[in-house]
Amino acid sequence: MAGPHTLTETELMVQSKIGDLQLDFEAMAVCSNLFRAANAVRNHLEGTVLQPHDLTWTAFVVLWVTWIWEPIETRQIADEGGFSKATLSGVLSTLEKRDLVSRERSESDGRLVLVRLTPAGRKLMKKLFPLFNEQERAVVNEIAKKDRGLAADVLRTMCTTASPPA
Repeated sequence: MAGPHTLTETELMVQSKIGDLQLDFEAMAVCSNLFRAANAVRNHLEGTVLQPHDLTWTAFVVLWVTWIWEPIETRQIADEGGFSKATLSGVLSTLEKRDLVSRERSESDGRLVLVRLTPAGRKLMKKLFPLFNEQERAVVNEIAKKDRGLAADVLRTMCTTASPPA
């Protein structure tokens, strides 16, 4: 629950407010519940897995994207993570001070900055990601195993539809 009202209460109140407007209530419910679910999952993962390691959600995303794609340009991290380069700069500074990432200028283009995990960063991700995945499993536990692939496909479709063409 994101606020003082349950999802059902909120949906009923929205239905009463939209009255005879020609709206697609189901589309609205999918999108609003996706937003609420994303926030609830993020808050859960921050509180259970990331907080004990003194990491924010954004810091974890930076570590994750770097771990998967390293070396990676800062602009690509910002794009993958969905945050501004200014936000990324501050997070990278913090992670660099903690000796979890390093930044270096690209040899091919000195204007570009490449990010890599340090050995300590790799060690943290190898320790942290199984704990993270354990909580991901806990969050989807009430979804039948046979339905999880479909749920992931539906969310992928929404991401693709909402993303601007490359």
